[in-house]
Amino acid sequence: MSVNQPALRSEGAAVTAIVPVIDEEATIAMVVSDVARAVAADVIVVDGGSADGTVAAARSAGARVIEEPARGYGRACLAGAAAADGADVLLFIDGDGADVADQAPLLVDPVLEGRFDLMLGARARRRSEPGALALHQAVGNRVVARVLSARFGIRLTDVGPFRAIRSDVLAALAMREMTYGWPTEMIRNAARLGYRINEVPVAYRCRQAGASKVSGNPIASTRAGWHMLRVAIG
Repeated sequence: MSVNQPALRSEGAAVTAIVPVIDEEATIAMVVSDVARAVAADVIVVDGGSADGTVAAARSAGARVIEEPARGYGRACLAGAAAADGADVLLFIDGDGADVADQAPLLVDPVLEGRFDLMLGARARRRSEPGALALHQAVGNRVVARVLSARFGIRLTDVGPFRAIRSDVLAALAMREMTYGWPTEMIRNAARLGYRINEVPVAYRCRQAGASKVSGNPIASTRAGWHMLRVAIG
């Protein structure tokens, strides 16, 4: 799918990484350092009310920290995007170390080169650590991906958080979802407006420390899956 949008020039283009977090003291410095080395001189960590040393660790690693007291994954991502002044491309990555930051150029470069408007990292089970993606996560994400694929004629296999998008495209999407349905809404709205979407297989690791707020919690996981499916069919 394509629209009449000017291509970005990679030379001099600014990339900002946005990392939503809650209580990721043990991993956030590593994520900030890795993603800064890979693609982004500007890293924004959006803290959703951590009770540990996440904020201090992020700042010590060189990130800008935005504190967003209102809960919601989508709300945190939008707060980070709003603070990314001057960025041509926004990279979204989780703060638990499961996304491999060294793979960020696979997502960012096609957007910088003007070939796609939204690039998605599809978590490939054969390339990922055993147990990194729980069975219920894999099944739920595959179902949502198939719904989006059928609705909009695009080929998706996963709806993960690791992604890159042109900042002007994100602004045009009029995002409103404040929950874990936010990544699904981004794909849905971009497809509706005819933007160019592609996915690339990426490896995925077990979270590097701490406890998952979603996949390890049946209630939270079910709620997240419901929000994703609700947005996909909405």
